[in-house]
Amino acid sequence: MSKTYTYFIALIGVVCAYFIIRLFLFTDLSTRTVQSDVLQGLLIGFGLAVVSANAYARIKATKSGGWITMFGLGVPGNGMFLRAAHAQLFPGPVVVPEEAMYWWTNTDGAGGALDGRYDYVMRFPAGGLPPNNAFWSLTMGDAKNHFVPNPINRYSVSDRSGLVQNTDGSVDMYIQNTAPTGRESNWLPAPSGKFILWLRVYLPGATILDRTYAVPPVVKTK
Repeated sequence: MSKTYTYFIALIGVVCAYFIIRLFLFTDLSTRTVQSDVLQGLLIGFGLAVVSANAYARIKATKSGGWITMFGLGVPGNGMFLRAAHAQLFPGPVVVPEEAMYWWTNTDGAGGALDGRYDYVMRFPAGGLPPNNAFWSLTMGDAKNHFVPNPINRYSVSDRSGLVQNTDGSVDMYIQNTAPTGRESNWLPAPSGKFILWLRVYLPGATILDRTYAVPPVVKTK
């Protein structure tokens, strides 16, 4: 979530608080009308709903190394409030964790915005690729989450991409605008501007479900 959006939500909260205080403490009751009260009530209610959903989303979201996920979105009985929070912060599908888990990020591990002007590496340690009983994929999108045209027509890498391991068994993903010489097999082409990454794991393994698995951060190298 961008800082601009965060400031916007904070501004909505301040405006709502101002109108509530003004309405009850500084407004002459004799000048109030049903129409104005209803209108103000609708606007304040909508504003407070947005602010509270965002606040709850930040409480429920799990963030590590720049990656954001939310557990339990599709679990029966989780309530509309969690779903509203999910819609505010985590625009992923609503499924039970046993079916699929999703993470997204628009920042590197140090908190900087992902931008195709720079080169990045995402290193999975030996044996550290996402555990699953189906498959996983790392997908690239531009700032609006649209696929990015590139010279090799590659929009994601996965366990079916023929990734090459390092000598120690680790796997490096090269996320950048230009091809990494000699490492094209592990290259996920980035746009020239800002972008978003999605990690999807289908039928995730036990360490994901018990929340002990950590997605490696995206590290800026140049």
